[in-house]
Amino acid sequence: MDSILSFFDNTEHVLYSIFGAVIVIFLIFDLGFFNKDAKKVSLKSASYQSIFWIVISVAFGYLIYQFYGGSVVMLEYFSAYVAEYALSVDNIFVILLILRYFKVEETYYHKILFWGVLGAIVFRAIFIFLGAFLVAEFHWILYIFGAFLVYSGVKIFFQKEEDDLDPEKNVIIQFARKYLNITKGNFSGKFVIRRGKMILFTPLFLVILLVESTDLIFAVDSIPAVFAITQNEFILYTSNIFAILGLRAKFFLLAGIIDKFYLLQKGLSFILIFIGAKMLLEFVHVHINTLVSFSVIFSTLLLSILLSLLIPQRSSSKDTV
Repeated sequence: MDSILSFFDNTEHVLYSIFGAVIVIFLIFDLGFFNKDAKKVSLKSASYQSIFWIVISVAFGYLIYQFYGGSVVMLEYFSAYVAEYALSVDNIFVILLILRYFKVEETYYHKILFWGVLGAIVFRAIFIFLGAFLVAEFHWILYIFGAFLVYSGVKIFFQKEEDDLDPEKNVIIQFARKYLNITKGNFSGKFVIRRGKMILFTPLFLVILLVESTDLIFAVDSIPAVFAITQNEFILYTSNIFAILGLRAKFFLLAGIIDKFYLLQKGLSFILIFIGAKMLLEFVHVHINTLVSFSVIFSTLLLSILLSLLIPQRSSSKDTV
């Protein structure tokens, strides 16, 4: 009894419980009730879901402000949340290309993204808590993170969206095709089927593998980025997962219009360069406070969206021929 009382006396434990309850309830109701049958997600439904996850994320930020760490920690939470929310846009673009490459029916988009998010919850927990342990033991790793983020930001700035996106070059897909029995049909959205004693994997299983491996690749950029904002594991994980939970709804909102936001890639590269520079400046004892970081990240994201809409994209030479 005393151990239970002591557990609830710890604010972080209580907030973790609330956070865990939200995720579990979401998983049960999402796949078990609201989307039990495969169907196309409408723009209206995606809008409601996006608003829902933003409201939940903001409400959790308020709980952090009220009961956990005050305004400074709350700003760290929102800075990490906005950074991950912004960086996930590139993830959406690649996932959309994967789904189009495999000619996946839109009715199965939700199911694939659901399991993709579930995998992200697990793998990002491993990344974040392992990263937090390494940073606590070897603080100089932050400077390596910083240099890597600056390099990634510069690379993304000059990278074309279609570069290096051939799914068949993916090591995991090559391994799966070589060692697993892959079918050709979708079998009503199933990932695995059984024929007699033989277990067969459908193309949708390959899509799930690609989506999960893509998230791991993007996590290599986004996880070090949030370490520049805070090294608090609780803030790191909750902000990251709330941003990921809103990823699916954002996918369905942006899938048809993501090409219009052509300057987002430049904005995201600037965010990575800024966060990486912030890390490196700590080496010479120059500290950029959390409010400034939040303002730069948020304003860069907003400005890249607005400029994409206000300034028409120039047609490439290929389009004009």
